Amino acid sequence: MAISPIEGPCAWTAAQMKASDRWIYHLTEEDRRELREALSALRASGTRIPFGKERFPLGPLTAKLERLREEAEHGSGVMLIRGFPLEEWDLETAKLAYWGLGTHLGEPLAQNARGQLLGEVADKGGNPNVDPNARGYHTAHAMPFHNDFCDIVGLLCVRRAKSGGLSCVSSAAAVHNRILAERPDLLELLYGEWYCDARGEQPEGRLPYYMEPRFARLGGRLFTHHGNTYLSSAQRFPEVPRMTERHFEAVALVDKLCASDEFRLDMDFRPGDIQLLNNHVVLHSRTDFVDYDEPEKKRLLLRLWLRTPGYPELPAFMTPRLQDMDHWMRHPRAA
Repeated sequence: MAISPIEGPCAWTAAQMKASDRWIYHLTEEDRRELREALSALRASGTRIPFGKERFPLGPLTAKLERLREEAEHGSGVMLIRGFPLEEWDLETAKLAYWGLGTHLGEPLAQNARGQLLGEVADKGGNPNVDPNARGYHTAHAMPFHNDFCDIVGLLCVRRAKSGGLSCVSSAAAVHNRILAERPDLLELLYGEWYCDARGEQPEGRLPYYMEPRFARLGGRLFTHHGNTYLSSAQRFPEVPRMTERHFEAVALVDKLCASDEFRLDMDFRPGDIQLLNNHVVLHSRTDFVDYDEPEKKRLLLRLWLRTPGYPELPAFMTPRLQDMDHWMRHPRAA
């Protein structure tokens, strides 16, 4: 199997990102004015989530957001938007404005079996080490490097934890290239078939796991899917083939390289920051955290999963998951 390196700006090191500010955008006062005006008209009409971008018209900020999305789709795969005016709104109003901004970046997708379109990333007491169906974003535990099942994931920081909860990102493309250079045998394995747990969120009649490569190519572009915990928990199903020592070695190498000083970019994620990550070429993680006791102070991020126009074609292995997400949008499971 002939595998070539990934070329282009998506294959970056931490040092290269720290030396550049092309992936950071500060909203101007004019940008914030546009958001306020669009929000004011939206609230006057009584519109609620979900709604399309036609209900949240923006001026020059529209073109700016398109350029930021281009950076996420075809550049480094990382964008950090600073200065979202959270301090002016209560939480429900901020959700409307964030959703409105998001509609100019892509089409929101369901994030779970309840058909949730705007997720709250907060500690709700789950423990993935005990419950294989627990979702990591509802715990205070560290989350290993992984990606989400959409083109771009958007995270708006509403409140930070008392301590910890550091956001870390790495270029899956750069990690891919290092493995190609040093362990091509493991890279070939990563391009093969792997079994990934659906964590109890498959519709009736579907298998409780997916069969997906860790790396794939289509039209010269890289498509990554990584999440060690989902691979390990898929082993609970007796019909799933057992992972071998080489399988464990391969995913451990991805994790090791992502966490290394060479590839790991730590992000100072502040309230009012919006992080946009291209899930096909970027992997992300979070350190564990200690929260405040007061509910109104607890760590909170708002999450959007977006399909974006820069990815009109996706590999066939992604179809089952997308079908399941579409199912839950139309037929959400009761909470």
